[in-house]
Amino acid sequence: MDAHPDPSSLLPLTPAVFHIILALALREQHGYGIMQEVLVLTHGQIHLTPGTLYRSIKQMLQWGLIEAADERPDPSIDDERRRYYRLTDYGRRVGKTEAQRLAELVGHARIAHLLGDDGAQPRIAGGH
Repeated sequence: MDAHPDPSSLLPLTPAVFHIILALALREQHGYGIMQEVLVLTHGQIHLTPGTLYRSIKQMLQWGLIEAADERPDPSIDDERRRYYRLTDYGRRVGKTEAQRLAELVGHARIAHLLGDDGAQPRIAGGH
């Protein structure tokens, strides 16, 4: 039995927490790497400050969304003081649940002609 609460009980996630989940969804990263990935994913629109980042990481660790990674890159190419984080299975489930919630909201925005009603495809951060 899963010791974690239903993923929907944590919703809505703060933008910082959701962006951290997105940044960790493909690979483990250290704090500065997460901040840089969020900048890339949002085309420079979201800049996580160190305070926001580490408060969010602390909360995410407590909730079981992320964990500190055991393996580290070769110390000759990386600073040994860096802590690396990875998304847990529960964190991935919470991220998927939040993404589904947001997709539903976007659907409602389309129906209400608040998005994409000029025929142009809206630019989505991180989209290709």
